[in-house]
Amino acid sequence: MGRVREVVTDARRIVVKVGSSSLTTADGGLDEQRVDALVDVLGSLATQGREVVLVSSGAIAAGLAPLRLRRRPRDLATQQAAASVGQGLLIGRYATGFARHGLTVGQVLLTVDDVTRRAHYRNAFRTLRKLLDLGALPIVNENDTVATEEIRFGDNDRLAALVAALVDADLLVLLSDVDALYTGSPSDPASRKIPFVGDDSDLAGISISAPGRSGVGTGGMVTKVEAARIATGFGISVVLTSAPQAGPALAGDEVGTLFRAAEHRPAARLFWLAHATSPRGRLHLDPGAVTAVVARRKSLLPAGITAVDGSFAAGDPVDLVDAGSGAPVARGLVNYDAVDLPALLGRSTPELAAALGPGYEREVVHRDDLVLL
Repeated sequence: MGRVREVVTDARRIVVKVGSSSLTTADGGLDEQRVDALVDVLGSLATQGREVVLVSSGAIAAGLAPLRLRRRPRDLATQQAAASVGQGLLIGRYATGFARHGLTVGQVLLTVDDVTRRAHYRNAFRTLRKLLDLGALPIVNENDTVATEEIRFGDNDRLAALVAALVDADLLVLLSDVDALYTGSPSDPASRKIPFVGDDSDLAGISISAPGRSGVGTGGMVTKVEAARIATGFGISVVLTSAPQAGPALAGDEVGTLFRAAEHRPAARLFWLAHATSPRGRLHLDPGAVTAVVARRKSLLPAGITAVDGSFAAGDPVDLVDAGSGAPVARGLVNYDAVDLPALLGRSTPELAAALGPGYEREVVHRDDLVLL
């Protein structure tokens, strides 16, 4: 790498994710100086003609102090109450801060369904795209107030990677309270900083399970590395660093850790299938079907299925698992309802067509609707 990271300075559309611990005080209230410092960095970037999407945690944390809560609550109802109070404070502070730069912000609250159901996913894309077209700066957060599962979604890290793919970003910047990826705990003197990750082989032997230092967030380094894997797999470069280093990082300075993007972007549809769907069921494959699907990239036929789990309808995503090990090997969109499949298992498509009609001479999962895991 050279002195300046051109992959950063050349990026025109940038998604920036910031964690709760980078925006709040130790007591849980918003730290106005930290928020304003981030706003000034991103506001300057946006006024230079670059498109910026901010994925911001902090709603629950921001609501703690106003509700006189001493620590992040564990029960769902209190988390939702804190988010209800904190979300308004958070977006209000952002709106005021970005207005100093002549920028209008748009709040986009998402739930798991919005990034796992195809129709919702497209709607989220249209909203974000229109905000950018109108010159607004989208601020994305999970809708912690009313939803449930997304509170355990990984501190917005995976959401940020999916949003980056959704808007076809050039760069994802993950900001936290740790300035880079290390070979071990950042507090361990024996740990060394990792400036560049080309692929997973660069992570061999590295402990990334240690959480961040703050008690107000939910994410740790493992969720950030997983988010980086998702984004780089879609051809998006990723910079991981601390919030105080946001300015130098976005200027292209060699701070933090740079994750290299894959050379070729997968089809958006297959990327969505692999990373933004939740399987509705499982199809168990015999060894021959596993080989056909994984090694030969063939469609899945009824003859190779030994068992069916779950309740799903035609068009739903399902996991294809090795019947021997139980490990998922692929995910695909199924062409049959769950209730129809048991009668078809182990039978060839010509046999099914002869017995049940030509409508049954089709794949259970077509290879164009299938992605390997």
